[in-house]
Amino acid sequence: MLFTSMLNKRFVSYSHNFLIAFQSHSSSMIRASFSHSLHPFIPKSNDFHVNDHVSSFHRMLLMRPTPSILEFNKILGSLVKTNNNHYTAAISLSHQLELNGITADTVTFNILINCYCHLGEMTFAFSIFAKILKLGHHPTTITFNTLINGMCLNGKVKEALHFHDHMLAHGFHLNQVTYAILINGLCKMGKTTEALQLLRKIDGKLVNINVVMHNTIIDSLCKEKLVTEAYELYSQMIVKKISPDVVTFNSLIYGFCIVGQLIEAFGLFHEMVLKNINPNVYTFNILVDALCKEGNLKGAKNLLAVMMKEGVIPNVVTYSSIMDGYCLVNEVNKAKHVLSTITRMGVPPDAQSYNIMINGFCKIKMINEAFSLFNEMRCRGISPNTVTYSSLIDGLCKLGRISYAWEFVDEMRDNGQPPDICTYNSLIDALCKNHHVDKAIVLVKKIKDQGIQLNMYTYNILIDGLCKQGRLKDAQVIFQDLLIKGYNLTVWTYTIMINGLCLEGLLNEAETLLSKMEDNGCVPDAVTCETIIRALFENDKNERAEKLLREMIARGLL
Repeated sequence: MLFTSMLNKRFVSYSHNFLIAFQSHSSSMIRASFSHSLHPFIPKSNDFHVNDHVSSFHRMLLMRPTPSILEFNKILGSLVKTNNNHYTAAISLSHQLELNGITADTVTFNILINCYCHLGEMTFAFSIFAKILKLGHHPTTITFNTLINGMCLNGKVKEALHFHDHMLAHGFHLNQVTYAILINGLCKMGKTTEALQLLRKIDGKLVNINVVMHNTIIDSLCKEKLVTEAYELYSQMIVKKISPDVVTFNSLIYGFCIVGQLIEAFGLFHEMVLKNINPNVYTFNILVDALCKEGNLKGAKNLLAVMMKEGVIPNVVTYSSIMDGYCLVNEVNKAKHVLSTITRMGVPPDAQSYNIMINGFCKIKMINEAFSLFNEMRCRGISPNTVTYSSLIDGLCKLGRISYAWEFVDEMRDNGQPPDICTYNSLIDALCKNHHVDKAIVLVKKIKDQGIQLNMYTYNILIDGLCKQGRLKDAQVIFQDLLIKGYNLTVWTYTIMINGLCLEGLLNEAETLLSKMEDNGCVPDAVTCETIIRALFENDKNERAEKLLREMIARGLL
C-alpha cells in the first residue's frame, strides 16, 4: 500500500501537469462533453448491433446475483471493438455500473481511457488514470499503452515520449506494443529520423525490436522518397533475422515506384515470391498503377492477367489504375469501356473511378461527356468530392466558360465541398489566359486571406500571365520574393522567367538567369534550352545561339 500511495502522489501530480497541456478545449466544452456522457445512451433505432449490446447490459444489471464485472467488461469491450466504435455508448453504460454499485476494475478503466483517447478528450483519459491510482488499483502495461496511443492519436507525441520516460524512471516495464505505438506516432508526425533513433536506442536493450517497428519506419521513409535508406533498414532486418512480411515488401515496392525505379520494384516483387511471401491485391495494385503512370498499358494488362492467375482478385483500385492509364495516353473511350465492364462484372465504381474518367474527358475538352458521368455518379448515390468539382471547373475554364465555372464553385460550396488550391489554380489560369491578370491577382489575395496555401503552380501561373502581358517588372518582384523566402523553384518557374526576359529582348539577363538556375541546383530541360536558343536566333545572335546549342547537345539536354 505504501508503494501504491507513493505512485498515487507522483502520478496524480504528473497527470495534473499533463492536463494543463490539453487546455486547448474550453472549460465549457469539457463540461458539456462530461454532462453528455452522464446521460443514458439511446442508440439509433437502426443500429441493431448496439441495441443488442445495450439491452444485454441492462438485463445483466437486473440479474440477481449480479454478474461479474468481467461479463460487463465483455460488452463494453465489444462496443469499442466494432467497426462503428461506439465510444460514447461505452462511457454512458459505464456510468450505469457506478450508479448500480458495481465496482469497476482495471480492465473497465482501460476501456474508458481508450474511449476518451479516441474521442480526443485526453483530460478525461488522465482523470480515469488518476482514479485507478486513487482506488489503489495497479495500472497495467495496457493502461500505459492506451494513454501513449491516445497522446499520439491526438498529435501529442512529445508528451507521449515524456510520459514514456516517466514510466521507465519509476521502474515500469513497457513492451513491444509501446514502442511500436511511439515509432508510429513519430512517423505520422513526419519525424522519421527520430523514430529510427528510437529503434536504435531500444534495440536489444529495452525490448526486442520486431517487424512491425521496422515496417512503420520503412513505410515512412518510402513515402518521403528515401528509398535507399528504407532498403538499408530492410537489409539490416535480414541480418538480424527479423523476417520481412508482405507489408515490408509493399512499402518498399511503393517507394521504388514513386521514384520511378520500376526495375528495382519488380526485383523486390520477385524476391518476395522467392521468400514464399504471397503478393496481395495491394502489391499488384502498386505495380499496375506504376506501369500505367509510365504509359505501359500492355505491361499493366499482362500483370493484371498474372494477378488473376495467382488467384488475387482485382478490385476497383486495380481497374481505376487501368482507366487512369488509358486517360493519360488520351484513350479515354477505352477507359470508359473499362468503367462499363467493371460495372457489369459487379465491381462497383467509386468516386475515384468517376474522378479519373471526368478528368480524362475534361482534359480533351469533352465537357458534355464529363457532365454526363457527373450526373451518373450522383444517380448511383456516389457523392462528388472536391476533386470531382475541380476537374469539371478546370474543363469549363479551358473552354473559356469562366462564368459557368464560378457558378459551379458556388454549387460545390453549397454541397459541402470547399474549393482547394487546385480549384482556384484553374480559375487563376483562365483569368490570366483571358488577359484578366489584375482579377487573377485579386483572387490570389482573396484565397490567401481565406488561409488557403498557394503552391508553386499558382505562382508559375501568375508569373507567366504577367510576363505575357508585358508586365515583366511585376513578374520579377514575385520571382525574387520566392527566392528570398527560400521556395524550391521548379524548372518551369525558371523557364517562364527566362521566356519573359526573352520576350522583352533582355537576352543577356536571360542567359545570366540560365546560369543562376544551374547554380541553384535546378537543371534546365529541353523547353528551357529551346526558349533561349530560339530567342537568340530570332534576334540575330546566331553565334551565341549555335554555341549554346552545341553545349546543350553535348550535355544531353537537347
